[in-house]
Amino acid sequence: MNKICVIGLGYIGLPTSAVFAQAGYNIVGVDVNENVVNTLNEGNIHIEEPGLPEAVKEAVDSGKLKASTTPEEADVFIIAVPTPVHEDKTANTDYVAKATESILPYLKKGNTIIVESTIPPRTTDDVVAPILTDAGWDLPANDLYVSHCPERVIPGKIMEELIHNTRIVGGLSPEAASKAADVYRSVVKGEIHETTSVEAEMAKLMENTYRDINIAIANELAKVSDKLDVNAHEVINLANMHPRVNIMQPGPGVGGHCIAVDPYFIIEKAKEVTPLMQTARQINDSMPDFVVGQVKELTENLQKPKLAVFGLTYKANVDDIRESPAITVLRKLQAEGYNVAAHDPFVRQEQTDIDLHSVEEALKDADAAIVLADHKQFKEMDPSLFQQYMKTPVVLDTRNCIQKHDDITLYQIGHLTGLKPID
Repeated sequence: MNKICVIGLGYIGLPTSAVFAQAGYNIVGVDVNENVVNTLNEGNIHIEEPGLPEAVKEAVDSGKLKASTTPEEADVFIIAVPTPVHEDKTANTDYVAKATESILPYLKKGNTIIVESTIPPRTTDDVVAPILTDAGWDLPANDLYVSHCPERVIPGKIMEELIHNTRIVGGLSPEAASKAADVYRSVVKGEIHETTSVEAEMAKLMENTYRDINIAIANELAKVSDKLDVNAHEVINLANMHPRVNIMQPGPGVGGHCIAVDPYFIIEKAKEVTPLMQTARQINDSMPDFVVGQVKELTENLQKPKLAVFGLTYKANVDDIRESPAITVLRKLQAEGYNVAAHDPFVRQEQTDIDLHSVEEALKDADAAIVLADHKQFKEMDPSLFQQYMKTPVVLDTRNCIQKHDDITLYQIGHLTGLKPID
């Protein structure tokens, strides 16, 4: 085993390629976007992730990593393409199917095929396997070793967690699981557990569904606290002192291409027996409207108010705006007629059609500031900037990250006691 072909060079495929290249494998990274391919072959990257620029440049300079728009023959094929959802919230597995079809001309007996994309239960069995068998491969005879190994990393720590996190490898056969596990054992320092493909698919989905439900509890608590004039953050801190309680923090909603999406992959397969998962999704999806409602209450006395929106990403300290509730909040505010000036230190203008501004431009003459991401820059920001540039230094902090200051009026989701309209 010497050569690995990685299909998809996004947030998972590119770091995976770099890690295997650093381990000495020859890597061909494949992407349909020619700009991505050209950028990588120059030793540069198109996404933000700590440690990734250096790893990619080293791999490209050493000749261990190259990018292409077409696959090549290899010993191992790793599929790491997106799995978005349709409008009806069912999974779109077309990219996984097309990626599988794209490698058919390059397969040879004994190849290992690993799907890392997050997929609904039985996708390996019902989508990937039929494409291969229809092409003449005898999977029960292990002509090819086919497995699902879900990624389990968090943006901002991908390079570290790819190596140190526990991995689950689920094969269509025990032999396939063993072959795929051997691939990861050459780079992964965490434990590697072998299982079936369906159990691996479900394990990944349940990890994120568990977190979605936990966040939903926190967000529902925030709404209850608003009714009862209770500080939800203090309630959570106190409750979490119990050794078996770990409630997460409320916020403007849930985003990213994992927690906000993965529960739907289970729900579509068993809608009649997943009411808890469905309710959690409804609660978390309702939070942007809850935030907009608080903004409207704050600004009901103002004519054409200007809002400074801080943060567009779905989580702190990354450039990832996929499924971001911050974007949803901003779009809803614009639809309500607000003049919105957005600032995010991690988002580049080419990523979005939302006009981006500096801190000072966003705050200048703003009637209120809405904080939608807990970036380190916001936590470290001098609160006096709000007083210095804003028309009225009122801040609605949905992430509980802005420092309190005598010269600003600060409200937090989960602690909205005393919220009153701006005069």
